[in-house]
This record gives sequence, structure tokens and C-alpha cells, in this order.
Amino acid sequence: MKKLLGLCIGTLATVASFSASAEELWDPHLRGVNEGLVAGALPPPGVYGVLDNYWMSYAWHDSKGKQTNLKLDALVEIPIVLWSTGYKVLGADYAMALAQPFTYTDLKMANNSALSNNAHWGNFNTILVPAQLSWALPHDFHVKGSLSVYLDDASSSTGRSAPSGGGAGAGNPYYTLEPGVALTWLHDGWNLGIDLTYAHNFTNSSTNYNASGQKLDYTSGPELAIDYTATKTIGKWTVGIGAHQENQLSSDSGPAAAAAGCGQKNGCKVTNYGIGPIVGYQFEDINVMLTYNHNIYTENDFAGDMFNIRLLKAF
Repeated sequence: MKKLLGLCIGTLATVASFSASAEELWDPHLRGVNEGLVAGALPPPGVYGVLDNYWMSYAWHDSKGKQTNLKLDALVEIPIVLWSTGYKVLGADYAMALAQPFTYTDLKMANNSALSNNAHWGNFNTILVPAQLSWALPHDFHVKGSLSVYLDDASSSTGRSAPSGGGAGAGNPYYTLEPGVALTWLHDGWNLGIDLTYAHNFTNSSTNYNASGQKLDYTSGPELAIDYTATKTIGKWTVGIGAHQENQLSSDSGPAAAAAGCGQKNGCKVTNYGIGPIVGYQFEDINVMLTYNHNIYTENDFAGDMFNIRLLKAF
């Protein structure tokens, strides 16, 4: 199976997802999580808090894009703290961030109770963002570079410390480095932006062995994730449309991937595309934004409908 989870704040993004045919659980970027944000710019100097409340109701899609009977309902709570430092580095505004996502997963089969009672909470990998650099360019353009680091500290994961009641692990049993770049055009209330991240996953330190005593390590293939935003702010309201894509660039590798993939020597490549509306409102001291996406095409992954309610406040 494959993937899902992530986060974002102003311009910060990360994610994950659950897998049905491969060993890994979560994608390092939660699809569509950055839609609606000003991806290329940083907020004014200060400390900001974000809470993403990300709900998904998904079914597994096979390598031909056909929906199966394997279902996944999940809630991802992502508290984030961002410090926009006010310092300049190479002429860019500099910020850093920290996130500790928590996941609730319920894996089940349609019309089959064999996978019941495995719903559980857990903590995802801690996410450190040591650097975000944002440059203001001519003609109202903004560009940002970032780096996120996913620690190998999830409370449960496939291949090492599976949940006691079965079901989906709360995170990944490996480290991930995720550089990113974003471009935004801000003009007269318009926010047109693209947010791109590239996830490099390190080898899973599995504790499982096959009958020959071979350690079942694997390395999840790198993934490209892109979130798109087109919104217009009028007064306190923001409305628009968001879209996302997710593409695994190479197959998984290692003994576990070869043993588990979708009828292939290595694990499957994930493909995801989705789109939906964005609505936001600026209260006195809290910004609230609702994003909905429906996956329009998926291979080797869970897909369906996702909702994200984002709360953002300056401290």
C-alpha cells in the first residue's frame, strides 16, 4: 500500500500516505496540503502557529487505476510552529519551523470485517524545517527555497514496530530529506502559486527477516509532489481553486520491495492527481481556510476525497 501525510504554514509543507502493495506507509508530502497558501513568500517577522485538520476517505487503486475494496479513513492533526526571524540570508527573508503530526487511521475491507478493530492514534515522524529562504522579485513575484528533515521517530511503522492492533503504521521507519521550491504571484488580491517538493528517502532499517535470514530492508523511491493555488481575496473572504499531483520517480528497491510489490520485481510507482475548491475567511486574529480535493486519477495508492481545515494565528 502507499501513502499520505503532511503539513504547511505560510510556505512550509510536508506529508505522507499509506501503502497497500508495498512496504512503506506514508508519503513525505500530504497531497494538496499547501493549497491556498502564499507558497513563495514568508509572513512578517514573528512567531506563527498553524493547525491543519486533514481528513481523508479513501479506497485503494491498483496499477491500472481501478478502485478496489480496501478502504482507509484517516485524520491527520498537524500542529506547526513557524518563526519568521526578520534576518536576511543571501538577500532573502529567513524562517525555520517545527511540526509534530499525529495520525488516526482505520483500515478496512468493504463488506468484510476481517480488518476491523485496527483503528488507532499514533505520532508521525517529527519534521524539522531548518531553513526557508524567500526572495521578493520584480512585478509582484516571490520565490522560496526550503529544506525539511523527517526524523526516524514514528510511534509505529511497518517492518519494525507495527501497531499492536494491526492496521496502518503511524509513520515511516526511515529518515527523509525534502528540498522544495515555490513561486507565487501576488497582485490586487490574487494569489497564483506553485509549490514543488522532492522527497529523498533513506533505507528502512527493518527488523524483519525472510526464511533465508536475509534482512528485509527497502528504500522507497523518490517522489515529486506539486500543489497549485489560484485564489482571489476580497475583503475578509478568499475563494479559488487548488490542485495537486504526486509522482514517484523510480521504483522501490531492496529485498522487501521485491517481495511485496504489485506483481513487479520492485515496489510500485505512485501516481496521483486531484482538484477542488478553496474557501477562506479572516477573523479578527485567526485565519481559517477550507480545502476540498477529489482525486481524478490514481495508480498504486489510496485516493478519494480529502478535506483540510487550516487555522493560522500570529502570536
